[in-house]
Amino acid sequence: MEQQLFLEKLHIQPKSCAFTGHRVLEDDFSLRKLRREIKNAVEKGVKVFYTGMAKGFDLIAAEEVLKIKKSYPDVKIVACIPFYEQEKSFSEEDKKRYAKILKNADEIVYVSEYYFKGCMQKRDRYMADRADMLITYCKKETGGTAYTVNYFQKKYEGKEIVFL
Repeated sequence: MEQQLFLEKLHIQPKSCAFTGHRVLEDDFSLRKLRREIKNAVEKGVKVFYTGMAKGFDLIAAEEVLKIKKSYPDVKIVACIPFYEQEKSFSEEDKKRYAKILKNADEIVYVSEYYFKGCMQKRDRYMADRADMLITYCKKETGGTAYTVNYFQKKYEGKEIVFL
């Protein structure tokens, strides 16, 4: 009985993964590899995926998680949005994709109510601080994706990073 009470009080967080990648994907980007790495993460025990909901890699990764949820219904996706109306400048097609992901997300987190310089990095730190691993499409040494990868590497040395 005492052991059961201890186990009920013990709160074990599910393993989690954050995505970070460029808005414009180069010819070497492989959707097949992204799918494989998401599935590998799930098979390792990852249950929660964080996406920053930016155009390009973030939206594609979120869509792939939504697809895998059909086979793994206990998988969750958290949409981490840097500010309200982030999608305002998106193309009509991307706005539709964004809305569909939000509709199917398990949780939506707005990091800030308004845009401010640094809100994207605040969103990136929010995701990295909650992730046990990172899946990234990073081809540049500067910019938001590189910032997130570097932040994760420095703060969470030893945690897994998968480069696509």
